[in-house]
Amino acid sequence: MKIIILGAGEVGGNLAQNLTKEASDITVVDHDTDRLRELQDRFDIRTVRGMGSHPDVLRQAGAEDADMLIAVTNSDEVNMVACQVAYTVFHTPTKIARIRSTTYFDYGIFKNEAMPVDYLVNPEQIVTQDIRRLIDNPGALQVMDFADGQVQLVGIKAYYGGPLVDQELRYLRQHMPTVDTRVAAIFRKNRPIIPEGNTIIEADDEVFFIAAKGDIQAVMSEMRRTERPNKRLIIAGGGHIGQGLARAVEHKYGVRIIERSRQRCYELSENLHRTIVLAGDASDRDLLLEENIEETDVFCAVTNDDEANIMSSMLAKSLGARKVITLINNPAYVDLIEGSEIDIAISPQQATLGSILTHIRRGDVVRVHSLRRGAAEAIEAIAHGDRRSSKVVGKRLEEIDLPQGTNIGAIVRGQDVIIAHDDIVVEPDDHLILFLVDKGRIHEVEKLFQAPFTFF
Repeated sequence: MKIIILGAGEVGGNLAQNLTKEASDITVVDHDTDRLRELQDRFDIRTVRGMGSHPDVLRQAGAEDADMLIAVTNSDEVNMVACQVAYTVFHTPTKIARIRSTTYFDYGIFKNEAMPVDYLVNPEQIVTQDIRRLIDNPGALQVMDFADGQVQLVGIKAYYGGPLVDQELRYLRQHMPTVDTRVAAIFRKNRPIIPEGNTIIEADDEVFFIAAKGDIQAVMSEMRRTERPNKRLIIAGGGHIGQGLARAVEHKYGVRIIERSRQRCYELSENLHRTIVLAGDASDRDLLLEENIEETDVFCAVTNDDEANIMSSMLAKSLGARKVITLINNPAYVDLIEGSEIDIAISPQQATLGSILTHIRRGDVVRVHSLRRGAAEAIEAIAHGDRRSSKVVGKRLEEIDLPQGTNIGAIVRGQDVIIAHDDIVVEPDDHLILFLVDKGRIHEVEKLFQAPFTFF
């Protein structure tokens, strides 16, 4: 597959890094010579300097025979025009654009040839959904939806004294006879462990388990100390993410937003119904104490300033906030701070990456979540064909030739969630949820789910 990436920023660079691992033909376009040189020194890619929306630059990048254009520059308008040029001039089959401003979505301009974008990616919306799932599931490090929310893959940290710590996984069913679940992967000191029946969960392990959405809380209570439900939230930053998050959760929780700009505070108060809007600095100790930070269940720092997010989060934690979630754009900061005073660091680049990879995967892959800073992946793939034409349909799970480091966590069949066991037989149109700790084997997984020609 020949792919052109417009934008050599964090998202473009992460895309290039991930796709070169999968042996794709990649060209990156940007006007920043230094950034292009840095990427070319690190990865086996082509680079072109110039404005990504200009036809001559796209031609130089090889748009005439490109399979896909991914426009992830910092400008919505450049991304949109680039897709228009790719469609009109070069007839590029697939065009993906990162669009930040929700105003464009409100007027439905992407529904026809006037603005021919095949897939839209909105980072703010993705991050908002990720944070909301974390708020709804106290104690989770990461929560991923599959099959329209019927199934969730949840990452948690196993704490000393938890019911399952120091016990073999085979006893999971004895602990929860009425709930079916499966441990998809374990990370111990940043190293993956493929779970077997005799695998023992240790304190501080990062455990990823999969279950039907309604069973998630029951499983979490077995894995770790039960945390009380969240009630009070403080959001630092009233930008697109802050406003979207408040709107999504204000009907369920008590929400306060702290925003520096008084003009923005007026706009927020007009657009939100139950959220209390405060004009001020989230790093103001007196303001946090005045708002009873010690009684706050979740403090979310989602401004555009990494340093401001980090400092306000650390201050909130030191003053008694039960959990802090911090938005970090600079990936170098993420590993540095997570697990210290800051409970969860959210990377918009990693969140966006999974959404884009969904449209790149071969085979019928309908959802991709990037995990562990892109080192691992969870994917949802659909099985097509029959026993003769498919490598998975009609076979028991134990018969499927999965690559090393890959396992199937669950199958969604219509409205039924079936946790994976060796004797289950895959049927046509089943949605299979897979976990890969080695992304280098992704092509082998894609081949398993490529639809037979007769399917078309």
